[in-house]
Amino acid sequence: MTENLNPFAIAQAQLDQAAGILQLDPHMHAFLREPMREFHFSIPVRMDDGNVQTFKAFRVQYNDARGPAKGGIRFHPDETIDTVRALAAWMTWKTAVCDVPLGGGKGGVVCNPRNMSPGELERLSRGYMRAVSRFVGLKRDVPAPDVGTNPQIMSWMLDEYEVINGEHDPGVITGKPLMLGGSAGRTPATAMGGMVTIREAAKLLGMDLKGATCAIQGYGNVGSFAHRLAHDLLGLKVVAVSDEFGAIYSKNGLDPTVVSGQMRRTGKVGGTPDSEEISNSQLLEMPVDILIPAAIENQLTGANADRIQARIIAELANGPTTPEADQIFLQKGIYIIPDFLCNAGGVSVSYFEMVQNSYGYYWTEQEVQERLDQKMTTAFHAVHKMAEERGVTTRMAAYLVAVNRVAETVRARGWV
Repeated sequence: MTENLNPFAIAQAQLDQAAGILQLDPHMHAFLREPMREFHFSIPVRMDDGNVQTFKAFRVQYNDARGPAKGGIRFHPDETIDTVRALAAWMTWKTAVCDVPLGGGKGGVVCNPRNMSPGELERLSRGYMRAVSRFVGLKRDVPAPDVGTNPQIMSWMLDEYEVINGEHDPGVITGKPLMLGGSAGRTPATAMGGMVTIREAAKLLGMDLKGATCAIQGYGNVGSFAHRLAHDLLGLKVVAVSDEFGAIYSKNGLDPTVVSGQMRRTGKVGGTPDSEEISNSQLLEMPVDILIPAAIENQLTGANADRIQARIIAELANGPTTPEADQIFLQKGIYIIPDFLCNAGGVSVSYFEMVQNSYGYYWTEQEVQERLDQKMTTAFHAVHKMAEERGVTTRMAAYLVAVNRVAETVRARGWV
């Protein structure tokens, strides 16, 4: 039977399992299975050649019981509403598992930003904000950068929102540049949070991280920072990394400065000195201590899970592992740090950014990192404790912690 790789179907199936274990009221379960609201937009953009191209766009506010919806905006040619729904659901559980007072949302535009000029990207970014501006705000829904977007795109969106509303309101967007009210430490935050969870998992497993081997799939913002931090903070030997064009390997370890320099010069990791090119599947399946999927969803599936040899899988990507693969990893004894725990560092520091914007008082990078370390460590051990108490996988434990917190809030509000 073919494995169902629809990300929203996977998110719902994971919730269904958690609801059964929690013995959730059927009406509560039904409510939590669906987004509270979603928006579909058509955004016309005048391209550089004078033609007008219309882009499909989405914003999903999955659940805002615990606070304003929070979630990134993706610019990707294969974006779908089901992907956005799934990511908004995972954001709901992510904010709950790391216990910040926010809900879950996500946005997306079907486009290929690599094929667009800066002017076209700016017009698309401003067009997206014009479409969504009535539905976002510091007390409603706060977007952030995600796949295919960056601080510059957030700057254009913030500026458009402030023009529309006629007032300074930096808290409507996080992941902004520092001069526009961004937070110190926000750019590496997702990777930094992941390193905290790897550190704590290694303690539990009795694994010495200094010199331990690591492979990283994906070399965007998250993957590239994961490489640097794994090397500098944890002493890991990163032997393989990949981008959308291919992967590279070195048995002696890859220097993050050298790989990043190659990426800046050529736009890809291939060709890095003292490395050999390998396939993406070879990277995923090589015998390493730690595998970090930091690209996109559905990379570890029933088709390749039996060949994965890592001791720890730290999911910095959203939804990289399918339920069928999860069952195989359980049988193999691989320790999973599930996505919405492992990559919660980004939303944690986004929350810190919102707090700083509200007060107009900004913390040092050291203060941000100390607060992030505390937040991620607490979340990791809450999930591990739940896994031990309930005798479930770490992924299911993360769901149990998060879903229970959201359900309690929904119940207290009297919605269900």
